[in-house]
Amino acid sequence: MTAALQIEGLSKSFGGLPAVQRLSLSVAAGERRLLLGPNGAGKTTLFNLITGDLRADAGSIRVLGTEISRMRPHLRAHLGVARTYQVITLFPQDSLLHNVALALLGRSPLRWNPFVSLGRRAEVRERAWQVLDRVGLAGAAERRLSAVSYGEQRRVEIAMALAQDPRVLLLDEPFAGLSREERRDIQHQLAQIPRQVTVVMIEHDLDVALSFAERITVLHHGELIVEGNRAEVVADPRVQEVYLGA
Repeated sequence: MTAALQIEGLSKSFGGLPAVQRLSLSVAAGERRLLLGPNGAGKTTLFNLITGDLRADAGSIRVLGTEISRMRPHLRAHLGVARTYQVITLFPQDSLLHNVALALLGRSPLRWNPFVSLGRRAEVRERAWQVLDRVGLAGAAERRLSAVSYGEQRRVEIAMALAQDPRVLLLDEPFAGLSREERRDIQHQLAQIPRQVTVVMIEHDLDVALSFAERITVLHHGELIVEGNRAEVVADPRVQEVYLGA
């Protein structure tokens, strides 16, 4: 069976400083994979290499069997790669509805039509409203993003990524900065993601993340040091040393 995400010998350095080193990993279709590691381990750099925000120095990235390491970012999105960011990258002065509509247009031919305003695209607005309703935010659709809570902004960001019908979804610390109640909301949202979507998540909240993941990859200084299920990873002395501080 073709892996959803297959990485082989991936490397990236900045000014001679290695961020990802000869990294190889395979994520099965429908899998929930967790990336662990201390700050500077190369986790977000890896996401940037997968999405094309950065160009790899060496190595191969395949999504559903297609080599994408030299593919432009928008083509990777059309292939089914979507992501969220560690720092929310939405438009704070626009409404929730407008933010989601823009995400929907990213993979639609309508984005090339300069003669019809987004506000007149009833089908786009209706689909955006449905996306917000799916995450319990339809009632706030016309509110500015800056006027809703941080947790609600996170929910909008994840909903926007899912609205693009991804095959591989990359979540960069989706629980960062959230209250306990907001974390429960995000957990519920992630649990609703259908199995045809493969999810790879970076997260530092171990209790939340470990309950979500089926398999865990631990990075340190850009290298894969441990991979396995929860019990195997938590018990590994290398993880206790570099991540848990033991």
